[in-house]
Amino acid sequence: MEARSVDEIPVGDGWQYEPKWDGFRCIAFRDREQVYLQSKNGQPLARYFPDVADATAALPAKQFVLDGELVIPVGGALSFDELQLRLHPAASRVQKLVKAHPASYIVFDLLAENGESYLKKSLSERRQLLEKFARSNFRSSKNVRLSPATTELRIASEWFNKAGGDLDGIIAKLLNAPYASGERTAAVKVKQIRTADCVVGGFRYARGTRLLGSLLLGLYGEDGLLHHVGFTSAFKASERSALTKKFEALKKPPGFTGNAPGGPSRWSTDRTGEWEPVDPRVAVEVAYDHFTGGRFRHGTKFLRWRPDKAPRQCTMDQVEHREGKSLALLRASM
Repeated sequence: MEARSVDEIPVGDGWQYEPKWDGFRCIAFRDREQVYLQSKNGQPLARYFPDVADATAALPAKQFVLDGELVIPVGGALSFDELQLRLHPAASRVQKLVKAHPASYIVFDLLAENGESYLKKSLSERRQLLEKFARSNFRSSKNVRLSPATTELRIASEWFNKAGGDLDGIIAKLLNAPYASGERTAAVKVKQIRTADCVVGGFRYARGTRLLGSLLLGLYGEDGLLHHVGFTSAFKASERSALTKKFEALKKPPGFTGNAPGGPSRWSTDRTGEWEPVDPRVAVEVAYDHFTGGRFRHGTKFLRWRPDKAPRQCTMDQVEHREGKSLALLRASM
């Protein structure tokens, strides 16, 4: 699905807008007593989300196929870290996580009902059928919810203000399009642009060369230490020689005084421990999508150097303690 920034959201009478939830995509199948939860790449999910499987089995309707997003609210905000913890091989561990933080299933499409497929129906037809289905089935469920949708750009834009930094973005979908799995040419993902000023605490050479491959980013925590939070690597080939000289001249341990590359992490790779520390004197501004578990979930996009920024001003409060209000959009849709 194509991703754009918020100021590039498609407009016109032919579009429907929905919140983009920070969760796991899930298609839920029910055929009377049998319930099957499937990820977007076809993997079974019910063993990791038995609470959602039970909630789906408890709905009054007996035959249906739903499309939606698995999420886990923690403290009023959605936690992607808790979702990842659910993918555990031990059923006993999963049950403990279920009791601590139950998951929810936010539904945005109805694909079949009572043996009839809706795949060839337009989105506008499927949305009407989904809202009717939700009125009959979701009111008594705490774990299965209807995702809001609107054809008014003004309302979709207001979602960002209402949800704060907790909303991942908006999905714009063509109203006249049938359902399409896999590559969705009739939908556009519109993401929030988040930026942060970071300190360069180290770098890695590109694999198999002595040219700089990526800069390692850090932020100062309340403890006064510089913690490794991610990397940025989108530099032109013509820039890498000069960047290599620049940061080789700044080589100086320890680089990061707090959490450093090489520690145990779900993001660890075979090259996690291969890095060069530098004197933390250079600040950069980067764009990112998510900050979870003490670091950027994916690689960041380099925006600009910040010679005007004192490294000590690059602190964790830029990315932490974001006010999570996206669940308020669900209450508004009821």
